[in-house]
Amino acid sequence: MLFLLSLILLLSPSGDFISPKDMAFLRELTSTVIDSSRILPGDNFPGRNSFFGPNNSGITLIRPGGRDCYPSFWIRDYAMSLESGLINSEEQFGMLVYTAERQADSTWTTASGSLVPLGSIPDHIRINDGLPVFFPGTYSFEGQGSPMWRLPPYGDQYFFIHMVWNYIKSTGKDEILDLDINGKKLIERMGLAFWSVPTEKGSLLLRIDTSFQTCDFGFRDVVTMSGKVAFGSILKYRAAKEMAELLSLHGDRQQAEGYSEMADGISSELPLTFMDDRGFLRASTGISRQPDVWATAFAVYTDALSEPYRTDACNALARAYSEGVMAFQGQIRHVLTTDDFSPETAWEKAAAPVNRYQNGAYWGTPAGWVCYAIYQADRELAKKLAVEFIGHLRTTDFREDPRKGGPYECIFPDGYTQNPVYMTTVTCPYAAFKRIIAIDND
Repeated sequence: MLFLLSLILLLSPSGDFISPKDMAFLRELTSTVIDSSRILPGDNFPGRNSFFGPNNSGITLIRPGGRDCYPSFWIRDYAMSLESGLINSEEQFGMLVYTAERQADSTWTTASGSLVPLGSIPDHIRINDGLPVFFPGTYSFEGQGSPMWRLPPYGDQYFFIHMVWNYIKSTGKDEILDLDINGKKLIERMGLAFWSVPTEKGSLLLRIDTSFQTCDFGFRDVVTMSGKVAFGSILKYRAAKEMAELLSLHGDRQQAEGYSEMADGISSELPLTFMDDRGFLRASTGISRQPDVWATAFAVYTDALSEPYRTDACNALARAYSEGVMAFQGQIRHVLTTDDFSPETAWEKAAAPVNRYQNGAYWGTPAGWVCYAIYQADRELAKKLAVEFIGHLRTTDFREDPRKGGPYECIFPDGYTQNPVYMTTVTCPYAAFKRIIAIDND
């Protein structure tokens, strides 16, 4: 009997996926980081001159992090943080309307010759005057766009739809879809945003043409890609599912069915277009067509892959973590260390030095997606990654010592850190860990 009991204990999962103590720590840290990222009406950014403030919007805005980094309202980072459940409905409503009011109501060309298509959603919005900036790398409304940026990033259009979907899911107030914003109903604005992004001819997947250079997702806006792109197509998949759900609520079953069929089509195309023989999705089909850790994990997290491709992706991520080529202290690289394009650069073409920022540094933002995917293949391995991630947050916790800045945007083993008190580093993993715990307890 004693032998049998020992065998059962040996074969059983060892305790919680994440301890209640660690989860409470993560929730408190996440809540504090979000609070540090809030800019109340009339407030200035810490350490910044009057160009960036005060907040004259009349509402609370949430920027990408605390302290003095990223002094504007970024749609992407905010939308990615909503699943945490730590942003109240009043704040959500204010920022949703604020964003919708600044959607491009016509196609126009910037002074530098970049194109802003009808329906585009800003990359970020200045808080002192509310002017929308549709391109990364600048805070100038007049100077936005450049030879590098011919189109706005693709992801923000889909994150706008996610903002609406999350608000309705958390409040039940689907009547907001008929809200008039500058002469158009919100549901119309969502459609304009969705269809403003170019796709590959004869395909449902997004495409980047080198003559109209952009990025598919803002967390790779210093990376040059071309051809069909994976991460943006996954965002389109999720947005199509959300549009289908909201249009069904709105009583438009025919349009809802169309979006649902589109999501199914994207799901079918993804593995056939991007998946390599190990189970990773490549980032693109042209420039920088390397196995993409973030896209692979996010595809699993959003249920964009059907079987057997989903299992292949989960197993690929689990192997990469076991082999030590993907993570450092629970933070995740965009590209496996074994798949760097060359000793000089992780991505084939990037405007950042190797092992810095998006070109080889390690990020906390996707850690939860990766944990979620690995959990499907190896629960204990996923637990190990989560413990390492929490451990790093504890040792770098900005609340314990003003000389510390964790959670950082990204890090590297040589001591490099960038942008302290960074929001999605904790909001995205916290949301993913909640989802894993719900499965664990089911």
